[in-house]
Amino acid sequence: MRAGQYLAAGGIALILAAANMSARADTTDVKAWDVLRIEKTGTHCADDTNCMNRLHPAIEPVAFAKPGQHLVFETRDALDSDFDLNSQPEDVTAADLNLVHPMTGPVHIEGAKRGDVLAVTLLDIKPDQYGYTVIVPGFGFLRDRYTEPFIANWKLTRVEAVSDEIPGVAIPFNGFMGSVGVLPGEPELENILAREAALQSAGGVVLTPEPTSALPSEVCGPEGTHKDECLRTIPPRENGGNMDVKQMQIGTTLLLPCFVDGCGLFIGDVHYAQGDGEVSGTAIEMGAEVTVATEIRRGEAAQVKVPHFEGGDELKRLAPSEFYATTGFPLKEQGEVPVFSTYLDGEKIGPLENLSEDLTLAARNALVALIDWMVEEKGLTPQQAYVVASVAADLRIGQLVDVPNYTVSAIIPTTIFRE
Repeated sequence: MRAGQYLAAGGIALILAAANMSARADTTDVKAWDVLRIEKTGTHCADDTNCMNRLHPAIEPVAFAKPGQHLVFETRDALDSDFDLNSQPEDVTAADLNLVHPMTGPVHIEGAKRGDVLAVTLLDIKPDQYGYTVIVPGFGFLRDRYTEPFIANWKLTRVEAVSDEIPGVAIPFNGFMGSVGVLPGEPELENILAREAALQSAGGVVLTPEPTSALPSEVCGPEGTHKDECLRTIPPRENGGNMDVKQMQIGTTLLLPCFVDGCGLFIGDVHYAQGDGEVSGTAIEMGAEVTVATEIRRGEAAQVKVPHFEGGDELKRLAPSEFYATTGFPLKEQGEVPVFSTYLDGEKIGPLENLSEDLTLAARNALVALIDWMVEEKGLTPQQAYVVASVAADLRIGQLVDVPNYTVSAIIPTTIFRE
């Protein structure tokens, strides 16, 4: 064969090789994991068959997943709202709190049984571009001091959040699942309803079952089969739910006792960022895509009776590089009955200036002092400072032994303040 023929043959070989390579996928198309997506459809939870806002063991699963699969939950914001970057305080007043919280799920984990523990590892959170923090009259840790509605509309990236309503503040992205849990079983449901009814009869603040706007409607709505038993999602319980623990960061694993076969995993109320305490009643609330993986730990619910969680160096990443802090003790004005104690014996509490071993009052005093510092030193209004504390300040227990005055600190990272 002459040289030209060799070149011709070689050229054909190169062309064939190139054609074969073009038919192969690049690395973007190489899939390493089996992924199940639990999608949201429609504008609100009421339009979405994969969404619920109440808890009951009779709620049917919306999907079935295998342990080890990557589950992508498409979630809605905590208020199932119509808020946007132009929302105003009057929009907060108009919000329907019966819609709290829209949860994506429940998902049946194949092979999981009552008595097992479901280990849920948080792999990723993809934030929406918009989030909000609100002050709702009558709700929040300082609800007696902040009685007017307020909203901060946040522009979100995977780096930081900024708001025109609070100029000069940038909050770093530290996303986590505000609400994540499993369905309660029948014995747990019976116990929860009984104990919360007893607390309500004693004058405590309890959100009892409310069928208005409850979903799924066929179970929990006004004509639902269990309308008087469906639990509200606002308080967390032994099945998890609205725990609002910001340390449950990407990379950590949440351990949930399983109370029904399949567990009934649900996720929602995702937070872009939050301070320990979520003191205004909201964090930076957002819709998001949440990716988790699950593992079944057989029979471990005998030890893990309420949610536990584990991880590595995630807590180090939350630590501020610069901070300012205030402290609080259980002190008050003579004659004052703290708002959180009004259901107790006010005749005994009222005359005292010092309460014994009262962490709540100590936390309140530390928070008030920190808000006052932000108003004086950073030029924020009281409402702006309350919101900043809710999304960025950490209430930390100092000691629980120096009776009668326990110590709580309120810590704010000063790097969030921009010139």
